[in-house]
Amino acid sequence: MERTLYSWHSPSLNKEMPISIYGHYGFALLLVPTAAADYLEYERFQLLDQIAPFIDAGKLKVYSIDSINNESWLNNNMNPRDKSIRHQQWNDYVFNEVVPFIRTNSSDDTMIYTCGASFGALHSMNLFLKRPDIINGVIAMSGVYDLTEYTKGHYDDDVYFNSPMHYMPNLTDHNVLEQIRRTHHLHIFTGSGAYEDPASSGRFARILYDKAINYELDVWGQEWPHDWPTWRTVLPHYLESRF
Repeated sequence: MERTLYSWHSPSLNKEMPISIYGHYGFALLLVPTAAADYLEYERFQLLDQIAPFIDAGKLKVYSIDSINNESWLNNNMNPRDKSIRHQQWNDYVFNEVVPFIRTNSSDDTMIYTCGASFGALHSMNLFLKRPDIINGVIAMSGVYDLTEYTKGHYDDDVYFNSPMHYMPNLTDHNVLEQIRRTHHLHIFTGSGAYEDPASSGRFARILYDKAINYELDVWGQEWPHDWPTWRTVLPHYLESRF
């Protein structure tokens, strides 16, 4: 499997931001880490090994980026408002730097799908819903789509506009809704085992249903916990059966 490490000084975040790239051709899968993890997390936990056959076959090219959750929602020493601001800067990094970088490494018509597990699922879903004009879909694994689960009681406009459970019921912009509706890849996966929250996924799916948005809610059984063995099984299954 072809693997390249790259980085640049991000104007949005004012820090060096690394990215790992796997593969040579295919649609772009943008991996967002869990919790406070880094751009090599999915490699360390062997998820890349599980999807390597699809990468080597040229079905997809993977771009794995850093989170900055430890500089925002998961940093207990920060002012809550500063956490909101930092998160918005990370969004800007993805939209204004990562997506153009992917375009320079592929073509203008390459499909880009976000993907993440746990906290990464929330971010992946949010990135797609906020910018369906430049991101084409999402695979969200084991997520909770209410950002207030992570904000320790803080609530402001940036929390609202980055919490799909909050802003999606009130989204009325016809153009944005139509862009979201055009996707064939809005996948919400949840297990039913330890530390999973299928009810949360179901509540969010209902919001999408009420907005006439096409989605897949895929609920697996009690034998599938909130853990890496689950995600190492789910992602290759989706790449083989959905794409």
